[in-house]
Amino acid sequence: MNIGVLALQGDVREHLSALAESDVLARPVRRPEELDQVDALVIPGGESTTMSNLAITFGLLEPIRKRIAGGMPVYGSCAGMIMLATTVLDGRPDQESFAGIDMTVRRNAFGRQVDSFEAGVAIDDIPGDDFHAVFIRAPWVEQVGPEVSVLGRVTSGPAAGRIVAVRQGNLLATAFHPELTGDLRVHRYFVEIVRQS
Repeated sequence: MNIGVLALQGDVREHLSALAESDVLARPVRRPEELDQVDALVIPGGESTTMSNLAITFGLLEPIRKRIAGGMPVYGSCAGMIMLATTVLDGRPDQESFAGIDMTVRRNAFGRQVDSFEAGVAIDDIPGDDFHAVFIRAPWVEQVGPEVSVLGRVTSGPAAGRIVAVRQGNLLATAFHPELTGDLRVHRYFVEIVRQS
């Protein structure tokens, strides 16, 4: 099984490492021919407008959309969640997404860089203690369509109740960065989605 990490911008290395530790072959994806060689894709955290522009520049926007429509499993963290959303609030008017998950997300919903924080998040389908989630200029989900499962919400503080983890079929998204914590449960959960697809 080969899982690619979209390597246009963002925390690519950390996702490659987490996938390797989850016992799969992980490789960076920068071009359409590299996308053709993977079974699944991770869209990392970073800056979603930059990622959108680079996906267009590198000729990846439409190929990724087609692979998603064809059932390719994809996991997006933070900016990756934004890139998977059908509707993006507070984005640039020309910002494009891969539009795989029927959800509306709000960019930088938790605030600016100085408002970044860590919190426990219980994630349905992933056993164990609350996940130690790292939120950096993170989005949250404003609403989801009928085929989207809400897997996790912020449990305390001013953002309590906000949706921060979702799944629709083979597509998974989190508003936080599991690749920065050393806790591999989200990556292993995604690997299992890939195995079952």
